[in-house]
Amino acid sequence: MKAKKHEKFEGIFLINGKLATLNLLPGETVYGEELVRVGEKEYRIWDLWRSKPAAAIKKGIKEFPIKKGAKVLYLGIASGTTASHFSDIVEKEGIIYGVEFSERVLRELIPIAEKRGNIIPILGDARKPEEYRNIVIEKVDVVYCDVASPDEIELFIRNSLEFLKPKGYGMIAIKSRSIDVLKKPEEIYKEARKKLENFFEILDFVRLDPYDKDHGFFVLRVK
Repeated sequence: MKAKKHEKFEGIFLINGKLATLNLLPGETVYGEELVRVGEKEYRIWDLWRSKPAAAIKKGIKEFPIKKGAKVLYLGIASGTTASHFSDIVEKEGIIYGVEFSERVLRELIPIAEKRGNIIPILGDARKPEEYRNIVIEKVDVVYCDVASPDEIELFIRNSLEFLKPKGYGMIAIKSRSIDVLKKPEEIYKEARKKLENFFEILDFVRLDPYDKDHGFFVLRVK
């Protein structure tokens, strides 16, 4: 069995055709994912059905800005399924500031964050970046947003303007049904693109079906 480096993206591997990341904490799982040992190294299989960025990579996204040493602001970090793979990729040199509105969900993330050492859980409302300005004390390389809310695009822009470095990157997973249940997903994505283009260069867009129904995924760079 071999772990083949992804041809485009740093810190991502392919094992028997499955996406994987090098486990920052060998022997430890986060959400019951499969662990695979190849030689001296241990990898975690990245579940496409449980992580939107993994689904976006599988669907052929052309840009993926999470890299070793990256500083990331993650809006809607939840219990850390996706963030744990980001944590593997950024390694000890990087950091993930994870904002979550639900105290109950954040409690599940805290032990994972404590063990990994490169995730900072923040209880906060992503609509109010001023509430955690004193925690995210540096400009970040990437803002990733996965918040199922009608105003997701607006809060993503607000946080990006507040925290992103010049020419920094954004990624946003848009659940069309959360924005407007009556409109077709294509219309939602078209409207989202228009709003995002005011602030960002759009580097790529993919739909996440069948892994995440009625979800679209944008990768962007600040203009």
